[in-house]
Amino acid sequence: MSLGTAEDDSGSEIHIPAEIDWHMLDKSKFFFLGAALFSGVSFTLYPMVVLKTRQQVSSSRFSCFNMSRAIMRYEGLRGFYKGFGTSLMGTVPARALYMGSLEVTKSNVGTAFLELGFSETTAVAVANAAAGVTSAMAAQLVWTPVDVVSQRLMVQGSGGSKTILANLNSESYRNGFDAFRKILCADGARGFYRGFGISILTYAPSNAVWWTSYSMVHRLIWSAFGSYLSSKGKSESNDNLSGVRPNSKTMVAVQGLSAVMASGVSAIVTMPLDTIKTRLQVLDNEEHGRRRPLTFVQTVRNLVKEGGLPACYRGLGPRWASMSLSATTMITTYEFLKRMSTKSQ
Repeated sequence: MSLGTAEDDSGSEIHIPAEIDWHMLDKSKFFFLGAALFSGVSFTLYPMVVLKTRQQVSSSRFSCFNMSRAIMRYEGLRGFYKGFGTSLMGTVPARALYMGSLEVTKSNVGTAFLELGFSETTAVAVANAAAGVTSAMAAQLVWTPVDVVSQRLMVQGSGGSKTILANLNSESYRNGFDAFRKILCADGARGFYRGFGISILTYAPSNAVWWTSYSMVHRLIWSAFGSYLSSKGKSESNDNLSGVRPNSKTMVAVQGLSAVMASGVSAIVTMPLDTIKTRLQVLDNEEHGRRRPLTFVQTVRNLVKEGGLPACYRGLGPRWASMSLSATTMITTYEFLKRMSTKSQ
């Protein structure tokens, strides 16, 4: 199940590195290097996640600039990294589950569809969609509790920034362990899986759309690149352009462009569900002096009152930017990681 070449109708052929399957990887190196590389990626992109989360739970509309200025003014740089320690602790096992499920599913489903007589294009599309669903479901077993704790820490304003986050529950947390203890005492173990169902409904299709879009766009770009080289070769009467092997910079550029386009599609399709999920995990409702978790229906009603569908798309800019940067760094890091972890022959 590998795309070793991309070829257009005129016969111009581009040789690109073949797909590395699960059985070709050194598993210990794959997971160890993956933990280190993706921890760095998470650190870089975390401020955008904080911005997105605060915009989603705010009852009023605030621009990214105003939100960033308030955080920097009243909380300093540390405000952009609230909950990062908790998030990082969950990133390692969640990423391990995600990458393991992704590679096993892609390899097995793709091989099965090829053996059934489907074309390689169809097999790749189905394998990527299935891998996106299974990897998201596996990772959410760890990510949902981590999200519940880290997001509560993310949205804790201080000083003047509290006016922006005035609709949040009044509970305050000193750190991740304190948040864990208080959530456990207030809601029990179920409290850590608030929004688990909506998380699956958000991330499973989001991953399926992303990986399918990525694989299709990736192939289309290489096909267009082959057509361009073919027309260039004809105009210059140059036969040396056939059998081109693109350099690493070209590979990274194509991967990055494919990731950005796939992220845009995925962000727009799943943004309303992500907003509902975030609110379910973070916000509470006061009834007769008691704090209770919001229900799905209450959350939707609140969003309708606050502006309807546009309210569901608060934080789309940071989410799209975060997803695009995350996806670009993730896919280039991921492909680099796989090649670094390939078993020596």
